[in-house]
Order: sequence, then C-alpha cells, then structure tokens
Amino acid sequence: MGIYLNPDSSKFEEAVNSDIYIDKTGLLTYTNSVLHTMQKYICISRPRRFGKSIAANMLTAYYSRGCDAEQLFSTFEIAQSSEFKKYLNQYNTVSVNMQEFLSRSHNIYELTDRFKRLVIRELKGEYPDVDYFDDTDLIECMQDIYAQTKQAFIVIIDEWDCIFREYKEDKEAQEKYLDFLRDLLKDKAYIHLAYMTGILPIKKYGTHSALNMFDEFSMIDPGPLARYVGFTEEEVRMVCEQYQMDVAEVKNWYDGYSFENGVSIYSPRSVVSCMRFGKIGNYWNQTETFEALRIYIDMNFEGLKDDVLRMIAGQKVPVNIGNFANDMSTFHTEDDVLTLLIHLGYVSYDYDNKTVKIPNEEVRTEYVNSVSASDWGEVSKSLKDSADTLEAIWQNRPMQVAEAVRQAHFETSHIQYNDENALSYTISLALYAARNFYTIHREFAGGKGFADLVFLPRKKFPDKPALVVELKWDKSAEGAIAQIKKKEYCRSLEEYQGNLLLVGIAYDKKTKKHTCKIEKWNLNEC
Repeated sequence: MGIYLNPDSSKFEEAVNSDIYIDKTGLLTYTNSVLHTMQKYICISRPRRFGKSIAANMLTAYYSRGCDAEQLFSTFEIAQSSEFKKYLNQYNTVSVNMQEFLSRSHNIYELTDRFKRLVIRELKGEYPDVDYFDDTDLIECMQDIYAQTKQAFIVIIDEWDCIFREYKEDKEAQEKYLDFLRDLLKDKAYIHLAYMTGILPIKKYGTHSALNMFDEFSMIDPGPLARYVGFTEEEVRMVCEQYQMDVAEVKNWYDGYSFENGVSIYSPRSVVSCMRFGKIGNYWNQTETFEALRIYIDMNFEGLKDDVLRMIAGQKVPVNIGNFANDMSTFHTEDDVLTLLIHLGYVSYDYDNKTVKIPNEEVRTEYVNSVSASDWGEVSKSLKDSADTLEAIWQNRPMQVAEAVRQAHFETSHIQYNDENALSYTISLALYAARNFYTIHREFAGGKGFADLVFLPRKKFPDKPALVVELKWDKSAEGAIAQIKKKEYCRSLEEYQGNLLLVGIAYDKKTKKHTCKIEKWNLNEC
C-alpha cells in the first residue's frame, strides 16, 4: 500500500462518513463494463465542487489492491451487481491529484519528473523482485511489472486539466504535458482503465490530439454518466425531506443543469451546504469568486454584454460550441466565452436547442455581483437600485418606477428597443431584486390570454403582494392596466385576493419616455 500506488480507502471513507453522502456507485457498473476494452479511456469534466474528486476516490477504493473495501461498499448499489466482487480490489491502481504535483513544481518538467520518480519508488517497493530493464523509466517499469506478473493497472487522475488552467498561455508546457499523458496511457497493454476528471474537456488543443482515445462526458454532453457526478432531482428531494427544506426553493436556487432524457443535475456542494446550515444562500462564491466570472463577461466581444444581460433577465441565448479550443485563453468570438462558461458551470447548455441560460438563482447572483462591480453604466446602477424599484411598486410610486426603467434602458446594436419583448428584458433588469421574494412567470396564462409578467410571492413571503405586469411599447400605461382588466388575467390568481397589484409600464417611441401606473385590485371586481 502506497500514497499513489494502491492507496487505501480512507479518502472515500471520509465522504461516506459525512453528514450527507449520495450513493454514486452505479458509476462503477459502467467502468466495470469497459475494463480492458477499447472504451477503457474515460474523461469526466464538471465545474468545481460537483463531486469529481469523490467519484475519483470511490474508484480508487473499489479497484485498489491496497484496500479491502467489501464492507465499505456492501450497502451501496454496486454491491447488487453480479460482478461486484470480480473486480473489487483486484488492480494495481495509480491514483493522483495532478494539482498536488503542480503546486510543488516550478514548471512542467519538474511536474512530470516528480510524478515519475514518486510512482517508480512505490512500484519498486511493491515489486522488488521484478527484473527491471530501466528502473528510472516509469513506462518501462509498468510494462515490466505487467509482463512478469500479469497484474494490470488502473490509472486515476484528478484535476487532470490544472496545467491548462494555471499555465493558460504556455502552449509548450501544455503540449509537453499532453505528450506525457499520451506516452503513459495510449496503446499500453498494462492499462485496463484510465479515468481522468477535471473542469475542461480534452478533445482539441490546436492540431494536437494526443489524447483522442478518450471518451468525454462533459457539461455539454454527459451521456450515460450524467447522474453520477452531481445530484439528481430525486436525490435532492430525498435530502430535502430529511432536512425539512423546501424542495421548490432548493430547486430554484441550485438546479438548472439539464441534460438529455430529462436528467436534471444540482450543484452538490451548494445543496449539501444548504442542508447542513439550514438556509437557502449563495454558496457558489465560496468556490468561484465573482471576480473570476467578471474577467470573462467583461471581454469586449460584440454581443457578449447584451447576451449576459439577456440571461440575467431570464432569457436563453444561442451558442455555437463547435469552435471552442478547450482552453482558457483562446477566444475568437462570444461563442468561445459562452462555451467556457458552460464548462465552468456559469451557464447551462440545452443540447437540443443549442442555447445557454443562467442555471439558477445562486449563479445569477454571481452575474449580478459581477455586472454591478463592472463599468456597465446605467445597467450596473439599475441592478444595484432594483430593491428600491421594487419597494416603489409596493408603495405605489409610479414615477420612481418609470425612472428606474429608464435607467435600465441601455443602447445596444443588438437589441432594438422596439417591442414589448425588449421592454420585458429591461423590466427584468430593473426588477432583479424581485427574485428574492417572488417566483417570476412570463406569458402567464390567465382569463382570456397571457399576462406578460406575473410575480407570485414565495412561501416565505406571504405578506408580499402578487404582481401582474403588463407592458406596452408605444402605447400608454393606462392601456396596459385596461388590458389586464379586460382580459381578466387575474382570474387564475384567486388565492391572492386583496393582495394583488396591477402594474402597467409603457414606452413612448416619440418622446422616448417610460410611464407607469399601479393599481391595487380586488379579484371580486375582475
């Protein structure tokens, strides 16, 4: 038993012994199915704190010859498999966190040299009687061990992509690292499984395709492994019941990463923190600060600012992921930035419609923090002042609301301010703070049509009035209120009787002025 070669199961035991552990051992059923096949190369990429390391430690505990993990896994899903014991603790397992080597190295040469020397030392300790051709060459050592003992290797690499995140501009170091991994893993008889995990996918770095033998399971296309890294909706519902937390609130704050076949994934770290501390909150910034996001959204690509603001307002935007170089420095278009944000977890990707959106309120908060701290003019100010704007609606101060909407209105070459949809976008920014108190519905069915925007109070805020907002471009705010009444939008909101506000907001294209009218409405009059 060593540190890197055939480690024990202590790291996985820590996860299992924690307050909340979700059984993800079904992943082992998949890895068992590809052992010693052409599909033995697996790379899973996910954002930070999505359970990547726990999954890597689980694989280590299951395969490592340095463990006796039968009891540890006995109550989990994998124990029901007919092949559970066939592969249990049967492999020479090299398990490393590449960030550890990077932190103790000054360059890529030191990193690869340290990796080789430390693993070789443990190989020679484990197999002192092997006749080594060259005991200073890691690949030769592994080949000799396999040839003379027929004991194959599983290689597990966590934080595989740290080089590309920390040596962003050093293409030579990146290619040296890729060559090292290729030489270690590709077409080697001693490798029965290679499992890598990180934030970035690995397909292409210019013309260099050293690791093209890997199957990739990313935030763009997680395939059959979607449910094994991240929490599913069913799993979150279970822990919410255990900790007596509101499922709808947790979903609103931490869900939003939706994949094919209806699989919906939550951010595990955020869900666990929410349960442990007993409150909904922003736990994302404990892992990724808004300054990191700000770097990307402040990039001066045409259309990027507009699309970020669209997403803050709750809209989806199209994206072309095809040209992304899978690094953190090569950006040619807005699409490259948005694709990186997919992998970082700052936007979620709709595979079928080829669009992205902000996944949940937790991440949306990070965008607002970033925009508010950026030099985005009136937009930044309107986001900061949105709480005052909401209060102005509650207190029936229409002129203040109209002025706030004016401040949120910004010039852009991409969004023409010429219809209710554009006005809706601006309103959403001006009333961003409403998300703290309301569930927001667009095109809300009611009466004889669809209301533009309906704000329904969350369970925690029953005292807040429901809001029905109608928008008019080049018409009057009074006309907006009249339409709400005429089409009886409020008929489906009977539970809010006596605590419902009608809000009409209009924009006059000639005067370029916004107006607002607010009325308290009794449903009996509808």
